[in-house]
Amino acid sequence: MSTVDTVKQEIVDFMQDFTIETTPGSAAKIADYREHLRPGTLVAVTFLPGSDFADTVKVAQRLRDEGFEPAPHFAARSVPSKEAFEDYVKQVTQEAGVTHVVALAGGVGNPVGPFESSMELLETGVFDRNGITSIGVAGHPEGSPDISDEDIAAALKWKNSFAKRTDAKVYICTQFCFESDPIIAWDRMIQAEGNRLPIHLGVPGLATLKTLINFAKSSGVGNSIRFLTKQARQVTRLLTVNAPDQLVRELARHRAHHPDCGITQVHMYPLGGMRRSAAWSYAVLDGEFELTAKGFKLTRDIG
Repeated sequence: MSTVDTVKQEIVDFMQDFTIETTPGSAAKIADYREHLRPGTLVAVTFLPGSDFADTVKVAQRLRDEGFEPAPHFAARSVPSKEAFEDYVKQVTQEAGVTHVVALAGGVGNPVGPFESSMELLETGVFDRNGITSIGVAGHPEGSPDISDEDIAAALKWKNSFAKRTDAKVYICTQFCFESDPIIAWDRMIQAEGNRLPIHLGVPGLATLKTLINFAKSSGVGNSIRFLTKQARQVTRLLTVNAPDQLVRELARHRAHHPDCGITQVHMYPLGGMRRSAAWSYAVLDGEFELTAKGFKLTRDIG
């Protein structure tokens, strides 16, 4: 196999079994997820502050009916009571056949109920009691504006310990990132500190630079904001659609050459819309691209 073919295969392997997410708001604009995603794809259903959990249940039901694997988010600080939490989990498991969930603290300054962290949700045993077999927990390659680095490290240590006493598979799902070097450094650091949870790395889907900057600001990913701002010095570039080709190529290379790498999957954030990000991901997965100086470009027209 030639060097070019080897690099291409690394990229294809890296995109295998990628997951993606949606929101109840974006779901209302999608006529049928089957027009964009292949059967069986795991689709996370985000829960935004102030949302109605009934909308999460509806989207999860719809995804199941259309042939996908729904993975609803449970945001600890938005759960009003212990009874409500158990009821929420029962709703999605009984009405949408959910077995995969993502447990997060949630972007709420003051909790509306008794839970402040995802760890408190996990400790209740509600997920285990209701047949949840896979749980995503938060990872922070760029740190968090709301949590100290020391608290993040302590939480990750706790989550590794929890993974040993739950029947569910626990994995780390990260916020989206734009540069490979900080991600690789973070992965090496947490592996050295004892992390053994697989990492599903957040990758930004196709979107304009302006859109990416806005999402980065709202998500508090500081290093990414600086990285994007440098690219936006020319105002005309703000409306240029960016693809994560260089990021994916560099991380695929790293994983292929470092057996101790914790990154096992890609989680796509369709910041510029489901259609475009899904089409790009499948073109890469199918190997329909050619290498460029630093990244690659598609040979398939995705519109």
